[in-house]
Amino acid sequence: MAKLKVTQTRSTIGRLKNQIATMEALGLKKIGSFKIHDDNAVIKGMIDKVKHLVSVEEIEG
Repeated sequence: MAKLKVTQTRSTIGRLKNQIATMEALGLKKIGSFKIHDDNAVIKGMIDKVKHLVSVEEIEG
């Protein structure tokens, strides 16, 4: 199953509360931090909500 490496690239300062909450739900707290998530519809929806703050790579595993 494919996995996604989600890396925070921009700050959450001044962002909407729901975007900040989404970043926390993804496990991202600082610029440069990353988490590996399963590739599913829920995670893709969260990423789409904060796509301007993160970068995404697909990895095998």
